[in-house]
Amino acid sequence: MVLLSKITEDAIVENLKKRYMDDYIFTYIGPVLISVNPFKQMPYFTDREIELYQGAAQYENPPHIYALTDNMYRNMMIDGENQCVIISGESGAGKTVAAKYIMGYISKVSGGGSKVQHVKDIILQSNPLLEAFGNAKTVRNNNSSRFGKYFEIQFSRGGEPDGGKISNFLLEKSRVVSQNENERNFHIYYQLIEGASAQQKEGLGIMTPDYYYYLNQSGTYKVDGTNDSKDFHETMEAMHVIGIPGDIQAQVLQIVAGILHLGNISFIEAGNYGQVESTDLLAFPAYLLGIDPNRLQDKLTSRKMESKWAGKSESINVTLNQEQATYTRDALAKALYARLFDYLVEAINKAIQKPHEEFSIGVLDIYGFEIFQKNGFEQFCINFVNEKLQQIFIELTLKAEQEEYVQEGIKWTPIEYFNNKIVCDLIENKLNPPGIMSVLDDVCATMHAKGEGADGTLLQKLQAAVGTHEHFNSWNSGFVIHHYAGKVSYDINGFCERNRDVLFTDLIELMQSSEFDFIRSLFPENLNTDKKGRPTTASSKIKKQANDLVNTLMKCTPHYIRCIKPNETKRPKDWEESRVKHQVEYLGLRENIRVRRAGFAYRRVFNKFLMSSSVWCQYNLCAIN
Repeated sequence: MVLLSKITEDAIVENLKKRYMDDYIFTYIGPVLISVNPFKQMPYFTDREIELYQGAAQYENPPHIYALTDNMYRNMMIDGENQCVIISGESGAGKTVAAKYIMGYISKVSGGGSKVQHVKDIILQSNPLLEAFGNAKTVRNNNSSRFGKYFEIQFSRGGEPDGGKISNFLLEKSRVVSQNENERNFHIYYQLIEGASAQQKEGLGIMTPDYYYYLNQSGTYKVDGTNDSKDFHETMEAMHVIGIPGDIQAQVLQIVAGILHLGNISFIEAGNYGQVESTDLLAFPAYLLGIDPNRLQDKLTSRKMESKWAGKSESINVTLNQEQATYTRDALAKALYARLFDYLVEAINKAIQKPHEEFSIGVLDIYGFEIFQKNGFEQFCINFVNEKLQQIFIELTLKAEQEEYVQEGIKWTPIEYFNNKIVCDLIENKLNPPGIMSVLDDVCATMHAKGEGADGTLLQKLQAAVGTHEHFNSWNSGFVIHHYAGKVSYDINGFCERNRDVLFTDLIELMQSSEFDFIRSLFPENLNTDKKGRPTTASSKIKKQANDLVNTLMKCTPHYIRCIKPNETKRPKDWEESRVKHQVEYLGLRENIRVRRAGFAYRRVFNKFLMSSSVWCQYNLCAIN
């Protein structure tokens, strides 16, 4: 697109549309790959294309994700430097599929014996497993990643993938207990219901999805083009390849089914106290989780509180009301699921980790920017991470490149662009003024056991701290942030509770009483140790993870894939002009083209240029000989 005769948003959109309608979903802005989601299987991801792009220069063949991947792989080998690819775009733009093609290409072009093949198998099989437990149908996307993933594929000096490591970010665990209309819970629930054998269904008490409260709130059970039964068998095969023992696989399914049955325990108000409506429904989840049903009932309807008086502390039992009991049930379900997910990520890491790192290629596949009708705490965190990724892109492709030309004394007319650092600071600043996350943490630190009124206090304090910020507004139910990708209205309801993210000790004790070693291992806390300092909040965790991720990416040679979603219908050849134009604007594609055109087509640090030249000379001499 650097060669377009006009550089306007309209010209860029027109070019993307022409290519898209002719089934060319990839194009370039210099080294940056632009990918438009075709919403269908494309014919050019075969072994023939792998052969075509392997070892070829970028300009020799049509733009393709394989060209970018081959370039990464060769750069790693020639420069001896870690590489990474940052795949960005909104929800449903095709990021997860792009990550799969990158992993598939690397697996095909890199050599190695049986040990390396085992690592390749695990790298490829990690996808169906993590998608089953971490992806779901949303309004925007039938296979939406509800967690973030940075997968480092580690290589030997000979370029063979011989290890790997996954870092996962912020699983959207609230989806376990509730979903919006026309959305689904995580895929694994529907896979289990559709794909389990008759014997498994009987042992796990599996009914139709509409029977379960945790699945029937949205009224959606099927997804077009998805075969849940087939996917279930792929998920089980993936667990096997990764090396999860058969008895643990069975307990993983027990926990999944146990959560479904747990959700059907409902409560009634009896004299300001919450009581289990039907005690018959306690037996089955208790059986699946290996705990005593009476104890389960007790822990769902009461809580042990520490009372301090005159220097002494004593424990008292407090009875919960209906709302608090429902909250406790949901907290247990979410904790079970999130810890199970962490176990699966850890199982993959254990299967492929190697003692010392040599080279690596990192693939960042993270939840896309989201604007729903109702946006809550999860959307706030997801959009913050996307804001940070946009900042890296701006920093390295628009800011640093222009500064480099100026430093070298090259005549340069500055190209203006929107630097979204101001929005990142609004969210994550610690002081002067404090950012939204700091204010949120302060309110959570003074919350009582149940945070009535805390959200209202948060809104007042935000108004005082950042009310005059140009990218912030209040509204009656929350606040608005002017993100790089547009204005998002966040509903303040539940912000404090979800940020505090505390699992009460009663529930930890309950799960530590399970007869199953595996379930007990998911709750390893030592409850006897004194707690000092504030507990870690969800926002401080995601802020740390996002900044750690930025530091990791900055240590690698970065490559970029900018994914574009052409429509909301999820149909091939459907083109919504205004949607695409909006994405072209906020992704800064016009500014990106202008900097590339005005600058130098090829820039390389001198010592690297010398080194790579000698490597290529040796390579070509070998080929001639």
